[in-house]
Amino acid sequence: MVSVSWSQTLAWRLRQQLLDPVGTESVEGVVRRLGAVQAQLDPAAELAVRTRRKQSRSGEVARALADGRIIKTFAFRGATHLMTPEDGGAYLALRAASRMWELPSWQSFYSLTPSDWPGFREAVRDALADGPLTRDELGAAITARPKFRHLRFAFADNAGTLLKPLAWQGDMSFGPPRDGHATFQRLDRNPRWTGMPGLDEAGMTAVESYFRAYGPTTPDHVQYWLGEGLGAGRKRIRAWIAGFGDRLAAVDIEGRLAFVLHEDLQGLAGTPPSTAVRLLPGYDQWVLGPGTADEHIVPPRWRSLTSRGASIVLVGGVVSGTWALANDGVAVAWFAEGGPPPSKGLADEVARLATILDLPLQLSVKTA
Repeated sequence: MVSVSWSQTLAWRLRQQLLDPVGTESVEGVVRRLGAVQAQLDPAAELAVRTRRKQSRSGEVARALADGRIIKTFAFRGATHLMTPEDGGAYLALRAASRMWELPSWQSFYSLTPSDWPGFREAVRDALADGPLTRDELGAAITARPKFRHLRFAFADNAGTLLKPLAWQGDMSFGPPRDGHATFQRLDRNPRWTGMPGLDEAGMTAVESYFRAYGPTTPDHVQYWLGEGLGAGRKRIRAWIAGFGDRLAAVDIEGRLAFVLHEDLQGLAGTPPSTAVRLLPGYDQWVLGPGTADEHIVPPRWRSLTSRGASIVLVGGVVSGTWALANDGVAVAWFAEGGPPPSKGLADEVARLATILDLPLQLSVKTA
C-alpha cells in the first residue's frame, strides 16, 4: 500500500481542482472538474470559477449559463448549484432517488398524490414551452388549471420547495434573471442536455467524479456528499464504490485508510506538498465537497466561520484565515495557530484578486 502525507493529499487535490497550478480550463471545464459549484450567491459562484482560471472575464459565468454550456439548478442539500448539462443528469438522478414528493407529509401538505405528479410535471413543461417564466408567472399558469388551483398558496409563500422536485426530475432549471427576479426554463430545450441516466449509471458517474476531485477519500466522505446531500442511500453508495473493484487503490494517509482511482495513484505519490496561498469565496467546493467537519482542511476551532460562509484563506490546502473586502482593500483575519502569515504569498494572491475584480486592492492582516 502506498503511503502519502496529508500535505501531499491536499496538494494533489489543489491540482485536481485547478488551484495549484491555476488552470486554463473553460468555465464549463472548471464546473465539470468540480462536479458542481455552489451558486446561492452569483458573485461567489463566479469568483469560485474565475479564481481557478489563469485568464477570465467578468460576467463569464452568466454568459456560459445563457449559452447553455452550464446549467443552474437545485441539487445538493436543496441549494442551487452550477453543473454541466452533460453531467447534471447524474446528480439530479441521485437527488430524485429519494422521491420526496411521495412522502405522506408532502401528499398531505400539497394535496398531490404520486398519481398527480405526471400531470403536474406536464403542466409545468407546457407552461414553459414558450420560454422562461418567473415564479409568479409560472404559478399563475399552473394554478389557472382547475386541478392545480389549490396550489396558489405554495407559489405565493414558498414555491421553492414545490419546484425542487421538478428540477430533480429534469423538467426545468433556472433561466436568465429578469429585472432582478429568477426565472425557470425547460431543461430539455438545452441541446447539451443528455437526459436522466439510470440510477446505477448515475451513481457510478457521480462516485468517479468525486474520487477525481476529492480523492484520496473514504467511503464516509463519498456518503456525505452524495448521500446526505442528495437522495441516494448508504447501501447503494457502498455498492457503487464496490463496483469499481481494482480501479480503486488503497492508500495510507498518516495512518488513515483512504482510496483513490488507480490511474491517479502514481500522480498522487509523486506530488510534493504545496505552499500555494489562495483566496476563495464562501461556500467554495474546496470545503463543501469533503465537508467543513474535515479537520485536515478546516481547523475545528474555525469550523463555524467556514460553515456560515466566510471567505477563506488557503495555505497548502488548509483553511488558515478568512478574508473580506473592506475600504478598497482585502482584510485578512489570520489564524494564529498557522504560524506567521505568508506575507509574499498573501500579497501575490491579493494582486491576482485585484486583477480578477478589476479593483485596486491593498492587503491588511490581523490575527483572528
